[in-house]
Amino acid sequence: MVQPSTSCGAPSVPKPMRTRAVSSAQVRSYAGKAQEYADAAASELEAKRYIAATSLAVHAAINAADAVCGARLGKRAAGADHDQVLALLRQAGPDGSAVEKELRRLLPLKTKAEYEPDDIAARVATKAVERAKRCVAVARAVAASVK
Repeated sequence: MVQPSTSCGAPSVPKPMRTRAVSSAQVRSYAGKAQEYADAAASELEAKRYIAATSLAVHAAINAADAVCGARLGKRAAGADHDQVLALLRQAGPDGSAVEKELRRLLPLKTKAEYEPDDIAARVATKAVERAKRCVAVARAVAASVK
């Protein structure tokens, strides 16, 4: 059993999730940004720039998540910890679950692509772009249904 960490003998308290309200116009904007990032990721993949393709794919999926959460919950995660968006996506119905599944696989690549000195393999970048495209497809469909 995992014990909560303690500081001065008191159990740690999880940080509350920071969120921001999202309007219908913002849902469409996030979906549009997600599409733009995904298009750029695909272009970078074609040019064999795998680090850039992977980073852009992650950003596409994050924006797609913001669109889906905004449409389904009226809010998006606003904390520095991108993992918080996963919790929100799980509350956003089947569309949220679909994006959460892909984003969960993409988030670990963000640090690798943006901060680590290692290269990204072509197959990893290809999978990242495919996952991002699936997220964007969900976000675009959801955004189209928002009035």
